[in-house]
Amino acid sequence: MLVLSRKETQRIRVGDSIVVTVVKIAGDKVRVGIEAPSDVLVLRDELEAWEGGPAAQAASPSMSRNERPALRQPA
Repeated sequence: MLVLSRKETQRIRVGDSIVVTVVKIAGDKVRVGIEAPSDVLVLRDELEAWEGGPAAQAASPSMSRNERPALRQPA
């Protein structure tokens, strides 16, 4: 595992098409923004374990992108 320190507004690039930005740091919480192609599924780790929930449905290859549940978009 690579561990990096970043300050607000600083970015980390993953491959050619994914960018992780530190949006805000407040106390013990860090807000990150993730820019990725639309075909890359980005989920919080705890959602992956929720069997039968949106993560399991969204990961289903038999479901088209338009049928997948909408994930919250940043404001």
